[in-house]
Amino acid sequence: MSQLNNKNIVIIGGTTGLGLSAAKAFIVSGANVVVVGRNEESVATAKNTLGGKAVALSGDATRETTAANAIETCVKEFGSFDGLYHVAGGSGRKMGDGPLHELTLEGWNKTMELNLTSLMLSNQAAIKKFLALKKGGTILNMGSVLGYSPSPQFFTTHAYAAAKSAIIGFSKSIAAYYATSNIRINVIAPALVETPMAQRAANDESILSFIKTKQPLDGGRIGKPEDLDGLVVYFMSDASAFTTGQTIAVDGGWSVSEG
Repeated sequence: MSQLNNKNIVIIGGTTGLGLSAAKAFIVSGANVVVVGRNEESVATAKNTLGGKAVALSGDATRETTAANAIETCVKEFGSFDGLYHVAGGSGRKMGDGPLHELTLEGWNKTMELNLTSLMLSNQAAIKKFLALKKGGTILNMGSVLGYSPSPQFFTTHAYAAAKSAIIGFSKSIAAYYATSNIRINVIAPALVETPMAQRAANDESILSFIKTKQPLDGGRIGKPEDLDGLVVYFMSDASAFTTGQTIAVDGGWSVSEG
């Protein structure tokens, strides 16, 4: 497969889970990648796993310089920059996110920073670089079905839902503005996928039995990171050259089932 030959891609949140799986798929499809992760250990593991067509960097996605540095590294190491995949984010449950009547202001702010501010910063850095290079490019943002298809019994983090919903509005808005520059921005919205963030749900029997009916495809299971890879490669490739401002769910049927 060579769908991504000569493409140079940055993945923010690319050293574990969905991002790491995508990095492997990008490399198999011919791309060079720069992956960024917060955890030194996962960065070292990603370096070993991905090999010579990848650079793994340590960085906090909520800091203004992190994505910009990764994009500069991509240009320096590989000669150009063609695509950004923003995966970084996560649950704010431990920081105080939850149902609105229990949500703390710190939980709200931290969850927004982790999921929405980090994404704004990476998208801004990517747009600035595409404009400076006077070239088109592609951005794919990580949403969630919880941004528009709530699950009140088992997934009640209202700041997280707000952040993921905002990602859709933000992505559409910038997609509209930068379309004339041939920069396209889309959103991928998974349901429950087996990642480090999903451990609480993946180890809860009542949630697993709910998922059997809520994500009924393929026997009713939790998603795997590689379930997203086909669509992610599409959005990073020229096959999606005429697609922007879209949100596509890879959710095992979540958004069309009763559960």
